[in-house]
Amino acid sequence: MLFWPILAIGGLLGGTALHVQFPQARWVVWLFVLALLAVAVLRVVTPWGWHALALCAVLVGGWYLSLAPRQDRDWAPELSRIVSADIDGPIVTLHDVRDFRWHDRDNGEARWRDMVVNLDQLQSADMITSVWSNPKIAHLLVSFGFADGQRVVFSVEIRREKGEFFSNIGGFFRQFELALIAATEEDIVKLRTNHRVEDVRLYPLRLTPEQLRPLFLAYLELGNHLARTPEFYNTVTANCTTVVWQLVRVLKPDLPLHRGLLLSGLLPDWLYQLGVLDGEDGLDTLRESARITDRARAAPEGADFSAVIRAR
Repeated sequence: MLFWPILAIGGLLGGTALHVQFPQARWVVWLFVLALLAVAVLRVVTPWGWHALALCAVLVGGWYLSLAPRQDRDWAPELSRIVSADIDGPIVTLHDVRDFRWHDRDNGEARWRDMVVNLDQLQSADMITSVWSNPKIAHLLVSFGFADGQRVVFSVEIRREKGEFFSNIGGFFRQFELALIAATEEDIVKLRTNHRVEDVRLYPLRLTPEQLRPLFLAYLELGNHLARTPEFYNTVTANCTTVVWQLVRVLKPDLPLHRGLLLSGLLPDWLYQLGVLDGEDGLDTLRESARITDRARAAPEGADFSAVIRAR
């Protein structure tokens, strides 16, 4: 009886992987379905069912494991570059920092620039969450502030190709590469508050300068790694929340797993319990005061965006 559950589960996984990887060639999926039917018939009428199933598993599994992440796809413009950095003592030169000026949620003036920051002036970090539908699911960004007024936001994202859309299912089956974007708040936060009109919240993090530096450097290490060696995004194991959790373990190696890693909208609750969020009046008050979307949308043209979203 073990044969049939294995055939069903393997067929579901293999069929979904083929569906994701061959969106314009559905005949590949139908060919796989016919192969499964042939395996089932062989199981019923011959002693070769297990052999046929093993052959299918080897062929499909071998194909799937041969899929490799790439750097040379026709990327969406806002994901065409991954941040990298040169580090010379306390001086860091960030390459390919995104500074788009968005006209609407999908179109903007493409601007990429270098940014030079001094680690000795690193003085703050804020966690930014952005919810577009389900309040339990949020995109996570981290913004670092320097004494000279510069700010840089890091965002772990899927690296979409032109015309491609995010899919949770596709994220399980190697549809997307992983990207680390460094951007200005005027770009990456304003896109979410003013054009996508998402529920965006900003939470100051309670970190010392001694904690801020290794966290910032961990992001730089990730960016340099992904710029050299592409990796696949995964909906569970390599997404915007789990990657940040891995980076934060630089500060606390024994940091436990938590459901907030999957239900990222619950992450502020967890961090508040750990004493990482800077709030003295309770979590409900903190969550309400963290809202910045209305504040950002009400700001006059030309206002200092970073100052506006932090005004209390």
